[in-house]
Amino acid sequence: MTDLELNSGKKVRIESVTMQGITKRFPGVLANDRVDFDVKASEVHALLGENGAGKSTLMKILYGLYHQDSGEIYINDELVKINSPTDAINLGIGMIHQHFMLVPTLTVTENVALGLPSSRGPLTDLDRVSKRILELADLYGLRIDPNAYIWQLSVGQQQRVEIIKALYRGADLLILDEPTAVLTPQEVDELFGIMRQMVNDGFGLIFISHKLHEVIEISHRVTVLRNGKKVGTRPTSEVDKSELAKWMVGHAIDFITTTDQIQCGEVRLKLENVSCESDRGAKGLKDINLELCSGEILGLAGVSGNGQRDLAEVIVGLRKVSSGKIFLEDEDITGADVDVLIKKMLSYIPEERMRDGMIKDFTVAENLILREHDQPKYSDNGFLKLKSIENHAKELIKLFQIKTPSHKTMAKSLSGGNIQKIVLARELSRKPRTIIAAQPTRGLDIGAAEYVREQLIIQRNNGTAVLLISEDLDEIFALSDRIAVIYEGKIMGILSREDATKEKIGLLMAGVLPAEQA
Repeated sequence: MTDLELNSGKKVRIESVTMQGITKRFPGVLANDRVDFDVKASEVHALLGENGAGKSTLMKILYGLYHQDSGEIYINDELVKINSPTDAINLGIGMIHQHFMLVPTLTVTENVALGLPSSRGPLTDLDRVSKRILELADLYGLRIDPNAYIWQLSVGQQQRVEIIKALYRGADLLILDEPTAVLTPQEVDELFGIMRQMVNDGFGLIFISHKLHEVIEISHRVTVLRNGKKVGTRPTSEVDKSELAKWMVGHAIDFITTTDQIQCGEVRLKLENVSCESDRGAKGLKDINLELCSGEILGLAGVSGNGQRDLAEVIVGLRKVSSGKIFLEDEDITGADVDVLIKKMLSYIPEERMRDGMIKDFTVAENLILREHDQPKYSDNGFLKLKSIENHAKELIKLFQIKTPSHKTMAKSLSGGNIQKIVLARELSRKPRTIIAAQPTRGLDIGAAEYVREQLIIQRNNGTAVLLISEDLDEIFALSDRIAVIYEGKIMGILSREDATKEKIGLLMAGVLPAEQA
């Protein structure tokens, strides 16, 4: 028994967890279909699969958030019933959610103590909790100030608090749900260091991720789910990135990357000292200066919430500029109406495709003409030319490989990947001169994401200027000719593909200038 186990009253440390024949149904969906999964002490077992493959459902069953319709869970070969997260915690299972469960206005110590009985009865014992936090932080290299408020901490530091919470409650097994999604490269390296230390100390870790290179780097075994079923489990040392991708989608994937040299053409888009207010009333952008040339992909990297959405929206006219100017094709478009931007052949692939990219209660065909429904090709004196719209839709459905029962199908009934293809088809078929692509592959499976990336490269090769806004650093490195980094609404630096390294970009993402720029 370890000292960590005293917090939960457990008698036996977890050596193995086995899930057998787990089935879970939701109305109209078989989320898990007789899935087997196991994890042992002193290993990282990665759980991999496309969106909707059943990964999160399976782990929520293990953590007690859902209950299986059939199947059994064993801990150390003994059958257990997990009906709630409290049951899971008492058994030694902890979960680090992708979206942290912390109260920003409380301190680290208060968050860790929240929901636990005090050792002093009606009196608080925050001093004892703080002391234990420091012990855990020192033991696992978690480096955290127990007295700091959550709102004062970086995303990576908040994640450490979540890990400390789980350890404080006596977890022997940790489920990490997409733990690297919002971290800088340096924070990812630190997290992996913590995970390796925990494995050395006998913990079992379940690592849910869609980043294949991370799975290969950190895990000992990998299990792949597809359409709710288990495809297989293999030692990670025996598989490569291509094989894992094929397991996930059922066919080979060609990973897209740009390697050819480009010659930038004329400046298509230029921002001069642009500032704007955020949704919260504070400064969203602070004196942004940026140029985008024809025939290039300029990647914009940054941790979520550092002004990426504000930048996209001021360019496309959805957010008011408080100061500065925006030029498109040498014309001042600051504050211009959206129809002016449409006529200037600016296309926008929005971050929120269902909210900003389409009308979900319109048909596929209707969504495909949203930009140009008033053009003579599609309307005459206010009446839509239905046959012309139908022919246009059928052509784009075929060209962009949109999987839909019909052009008359309501957009809301399609998958995320096919909805994104509709947005792409509409925006790219206009033969745009400039594209603003905001998180264009977020939430897409590997196959759909690679299709989107391929389309962006085709546009770039045809001379289009592409601004790629993405929080996926692998995507930024794979597609970008130049990389700009945004931090707290400021452009920290712009690097060529040749000069950019993950270390340099990671420092800029954290607001730190590399030594040569400082």
